[in-house]
Amino acid sequence: QVSQVESGGGSVQAGGSLRLSCAASGSDFAIDYMAWSRGTPGMEREFVASITSGDITYYADSVKGRFTISRDNAKNTVYLQMNSLKPEDTAVYYCHSTNRGRNSWGQGTQVTVSS
Repeated sequence: QVSQVESGGGSVQAGGSLRLSCAASGSDFAIDYMAWSRGTPGMEREFVASITSGDITYYADSVKGRFTISRDNAKNTVYLQMNSLKPEDTAVYYCHSTNRGRNSWGQGTQVTVSS
């Protein structure tokens, strides 16, 4: 069973940058699919970005051009580089994965963007 731990969250002013990391464990091979989603109190989690083991990426329209997802398959670590941050990006960011048909979620890391 794959598990993951997020890090890199924090507070930043609008226009700033943060880099989130997610270190996964429980697989000896590249994890099939890794992604980031986010949520705020009172709102359902929304998809942010994803990447496959073959480095195929997909982004939500709201972050396209500002966020970049990448991964190190040897380390089974996924990153989310967030640039030009906006207050609307404030949320808890969750790393999640699918490997061999099994899904898993991290506990999340808080990102706060002030104006």
